[in-house]
Amino acid sequence: MPADAVTLLDAGGPLLAGDAIVFRVRTAGDARVVRLCQELSRPRTGPELTRSDDVWSLRFPRAEVDRMEYQFQVAGPDGEAVYALDPGNPLRVPGPFGDKSVLELPGYRPPDWLGGPPVLPDGLPTVPLRTLGTRLEIPVWSPPGIPKRRRLPLVVAHDGPDYARYGGLLTMLARRIAGGRLPPVRAAMLAPVDRDEHYSASPAYTAALATEILPALIEAAPARPGAVVGLGASLGALAMLCAHRGGAPLAGLLLQSGSFFTPVTDPQEAGYRRFGRITAFTAELLGGRGPVRPIPVTLTCGLPEENLANNRAVATALAGQGYPAELVTGRDAHNWVAWRDLLDPHLTRLLATAGG
Repeated sequence: MPADAVTLLDAGGPLLAGDAIVFRVRTAGDARVVRLCQELSRPRTGPELTRSDDVWSLRFPRAEVDRMEYQFQVAGPDGEAVYALDPGNPLRVPGPFGDKSVLELPGYRPPDWLGGPPVLPDGLPTVPLRTLGTRLEIPVWSPPGIPKRRRLPLVVAHDGPDYARYGGLLTMLARRIAGGRLPPVRAAMLAPVDRDEHYSASPAYTAALATEILPALIEAAPARPGAVVGLGASLGALAMLCAHRGGAPLAGLLLQSGSFFTPVTDPQEAGYRRFGRITAFTAELLGGRGPVRPIPVTLTCGLPEENLANNRAVATALAGQGYPAELVTGRDAHNWVAWRDLLDPHLTRLLATAGG
């Protein structure tokens, strides 16, 4: 189906109707199926909207969220599908896979530190990785006016460029430092070399992060010894916890929607090629096996997320092993804005402790 064969038209946008959200669009062209694409229930592409003349509508149960990101999938007579934003809803949110429409429900409040010009990294240390056979250029941000060689607490973020672009990490740090809520800190924005491979409990990447990347950053950033906080989301959170258990010099962890898969809580992920490696690490962690070096750990996860059960299990296991560990739940799903909205106060508290 050519991309312009079917067009979505404004039918008034989504409406709240008691315990449901009613989505409505009109179509121009021969649309055979219109589906809601969302991250709150399975299947992710679905359910289908019902047609009445040229208006398609769906009553979708409201989950435990204060905002909802979505798109529509439209299929023509030949079954070929295209994806479209909601023409009746002007609110958009960017992401690594393009824009989505977003519905902000009553009660949602964005962080008070948003706004102003973008905050960008200002340095590019290059770290040679003998273990992985490559070199990394790692953007590092420092607060304005701080001498380059002054040692500060350091945030090391997996998926760092996405945390900066979509998760507001550098903006939050800059605003909180400027407002006196946070001591001066730096941030190193790690980009994955091979995300699917290295962030999935990879022994090679765990060793590289613990023995090569972090020691090099501590010197190049430079960072205050004993004041390095790890940050990651989804597989990035898993990889950061693996690094800690593998001996990485980390003083605290903020792990967001971590992919701590187990066969019991995550059978839907069994087809993932690194499922066995991840479940083996999680089983070792939950069983209290392997090195135990308690540091402060905060886990965050959305109430409707499939990862919530495994995050609860990990938080409980860490607390039982002597970690100052807590799980914080949010009213959002598995996306960058959800992780952004929970950076403060949770990362702020970890950094204030590391900087003390």
